[in-house]
Amino acid sequence: MEENNVLKKFTTAQFLNFCLGFFGLQFAWQMRIILSGPVTEGLGASPFIYGLIWLAGPFTGMVVQPLVGTLSDKTVSPFGRRRPYLLGGALLASIALWIFPNSAGVANLLHNITGLNLPSWSALLIAAIMIWVIDACVNVAQGPYRALIPDVVPREQHSLANSYISLAIGLGSVVAAGTAPFLKWVFNYQMSIPAQFVMAALAFTLGMLWTCITIKEHQTKREQLKEVAVAEVKEDTFIDSLKNFFALAPEVSKICTMQFFTWIGTMCMMIFFTQYSVHTVYGVPDLSNVSAEVNAQFAAANLDGTNFSSICFAIFNLICFVVAIPIGILSAKYGNKKVHIISIITMIFAYLGMAFCHDLKFVAAMMGVAGIGWASICALPFAMLSKYIKKGTEGSVMGIFNIFIAGPQVFVCTLVAWFINMCIIKLDGGLINYHWEYSFIIGAVCLAAAALIANSVKE
Repeated sequence: MEENNVLKKFTTAQFLNFCLGFFGLQFAWQMRIILSGPVTEGLGASPFIYGLIWLAGPFTGMVVQPLVGTLSDKTVSPFGRRRPYLLGGALLASIALWIFPNSAGVANLLHNITGLNLPSWSALLIAAIMIWVIDACVNVAQGPYRALIPDVVPREQHSLANSYISLAIGLGSVVAAGTAPFLKWVFNYQMSIPAQFVMAALAFTLGMLWTCITIKEHQTKREQLKEVAVAEVKEDTFIDSLKNFFALAPEVSKICTMQFFTWIGTMCMMIFFTQYSVHTVYGVPDLSNVSAEVNAQFAAANLDGTNFSSICFAIFNLICFVVAIPIGILSAKYGNKKVHIISIITMIFAYLGMAFCHDLKFVAAMMGVAGIGWASICALPFAMLSKYIKKGTEGSVMGIFNIFIAGPQVFVCTLVAWFINMCIIKLDGGLINYHWEYSFIIGAVCLAAAALIANSVKE
């Protein structure tokens, strides 16, 4: 093919270098997931308020990535099409990552400067704004980063390139989650939450800066890029981008539907696993409306369940890291579809195992098995889609594709959460609990639907 005559095959060292920026991105994103709850709770956020704040991710994903993806396709600059968004998103997110855990101090500073009597919830408002800024900027960088793959990597290596991105996601998550516990365990040093966010900001900025310096976009002359941008100006509207996206090939709609059900299943685990660990595995009742005495009675079990959840997520992402490259190699040999379906099936069995057996070691093992599916989810759907991308539309296509990742998160945060809230378990002493394990059953059903749809995709 013509692009194969232009783009040279990547070596292993080049792939590792290529995914370093995504390692920094995932490091920052994982830190936001792990520690945003304790920060906002300390500022007075109820679970419902935190849920509204958490929706920043899917909403910015559905809006920001398609728009930025389209803009990056048409960007003409001495720095390339994608790199301004990679570095710009990282720098703005890093500022927000620093401000977020210091929101109370920022509110006090504003009070001292302005002399205004700010309301008690002002610090929480600042924290919420910073969460939205972080999520928006992560999406600003993420879409163009995915679009960079068809820009610089030969088509026959797209699956492998996405597998290296999956490797970076797994490794970034493990390092982000494990650094503070490791320092505590080895050196008896407890890293503060603000320090961990500074670490995430540095990882994001330095990783993206390295990618922007070392990855050269293969561009034609600047004048030719301007001609392309002018020729495509009539397609600037989001509706036109959507029409062009679904006109790529009949299989694109199937891949998008597959992705929608896949991410409902994935988020059923990611959003509710900590509650499942605390309340189902460790048997801690709901503590949202109990006395201080009851809260103190279950404090140790509550902490143990939270720590167990962190360990399981580390195992989950570690397995993702280990199998990411083998999945890319196998998909190159046997096809993306076959490998992806098998990986999803392993995740389904892991979900069903956790739904019906709550033994500590078994649950930890099943999270490791689920990590196989996660490695495939992070790579192969993008590789399947990339085969239908027209030259010059990579950013807009990846941005629109992200709607089918972000949209399911809204579904899980609302309808699935409401369903679990209705499934009450009455305990002795007037205490209650919920069937958190039902989230795994719902997730398994949705993953099964995704596997069936994947089987209908023609490669």
